[in-house]
Amino acid sequence: MPRKPTTYQFDLFSKPNDAETMQTPQWQTLPAETRRSVTKLMVSLILDHVDGDRSPGREEMRHDA
Repeated sequence: MPRKPTTYQFDLFSKPNDAETMQTPQWQTLPAETRRSVTKLMVSLILDHVDGDRSPGREEMRHDA
């Protein structure tokens, strides 16, 4: 018999009215510290992604040398 997981990961493809699916909390209901932390992490990820697009990759650098 399969064991039920003790932690929950949001399922992006579940049915919205599925009683077994935990609902995503509303942003406004999260503690202010959590919202700040998530915002800082998202900004960091976005800026890292943008910086990665601007810098040449290793393959490109080898061909230029």
